[in-house]
Amino acid sequence: MTETDKQAMTGGLHITADAATATATATAADADADVDVVVVGGGAAGLSAALTLTRARRSVLVIDSGEPRNAPASGVHGYLSRDGLPPGELLRAGREEVTGYGGRIVTDLVTGARRDGERFVVDTAAGGRFTARRLLVTTGLVDRLPDVPGLRELWGRDVLHCPYCHGWEVRDAPIGVLATGPWAAHQALLFRQWSPDVTVFLHTAGDLTDEQWEQLAARGIAVVDGEVVGLDTDGGGLSGVRLASGARVPVRALAVAPRFEARGEVAAELGLTSVDHPMGMGSHVESDASGFTGVAGVWVAGNVTDLMAGVAVSAASGMQAAIAINADLMAADTAEAVARRAAAPARVPFDPAAEPPPANGSSVNAGTASAP
Repeated sequence: MTETDKQAMTGGLHITADAATATATATAADADADVDVVVVGGGAAGLSAALTLTRARRSVLVIDSGEPRNAPASGVHGYLSRDGLPPGELLRAGREEVTGYGGRIVTDLVTGARRDGERFVVDTAAGGRFTARRLLVTTGLVDRLPDVPGLRELWGRDVLHCPYCHGWEVRDAPIGVLATGPWAAHQALLFRQWSPDVTVFLHTAGDLTDEQWEQLAARGIAVVDGEVVGLDTDGGGLSGVRLASGARVPVRALAVAPRFEARGEVAAELGLTSVDHPMGMGSHVESDASGFTGVAGVWVAGNVTDLMAGVAVSAASGMQAAIAINADLMAADTAEAVARRAAAPARVPFDPAAEPPPANGSSVNAGTASAP
């Protein structure tokens, strides 16, 4: 990953390993470890999946580069019982839960994954090499922001994209919407729910449709023509938008529509690549409802496949993928056990009476019960 990519994802804020890692984490010294599942990415989706899998008594290794997408945000919102919790605190708690059930976490950058027989081999920038029966990719996405001076510095605070994540925090304030594509009118109508003072800056998006003009007018949303060339700040916060004409429009928040680019390149050698999203908002890795990619043994969860998923939805998708992975492993374990039984010498047809009794001494024949 280039430094530009890192800044695009974190808004220039780098989370150090010490700040993001729970106490019981693994290190690159665990190279060559063989586990049931390697989870690439330790955000909400990855940690949720790891928690579910470790509770299912699977051996799990999470590899995370320590660069969460939502690092610039002051808090996670809309997550029941955790609303307003700083993103780093959520990750810390999640890591402690995963390691508490025996999961291991490596702070490193995955550079590639490949298949080796029945296993996946995952390599890292620090020289780690890990093998696993199944692979879950939860690497998230990169926010490609519009090229406006001063915008990135305020990203995640006064420059926003999701009203459900940040709308309450900017309620009743003057909100601008930077139009760079066809979703600007929809975004403005959404933010109108939180403030009566919403302005659309047409910027580079071109003209609106007649229907959009009518909708914005009906909701009392102003429209300003001209390209935005910069942002003004007051005490570190956004105070206004500057236009090429020299005009300045005061706003306290600015909604933008980044291009969302999935970070699915780690599994490219496995034939797993990102494709354009059908709604034109960026690229994603395709999967079914469980996160299965169509590549045997490989699942995805979170923003790498669902570009619009918030933290709670990403965590839920991680759990859903984990359940599917465990079911797949269970089927494989069962098939292997059946094969071993079939290959055993002097095998006789199954007969409950011939089977060794369980450790607790109860009968294996559920069809017979002794009288009390």
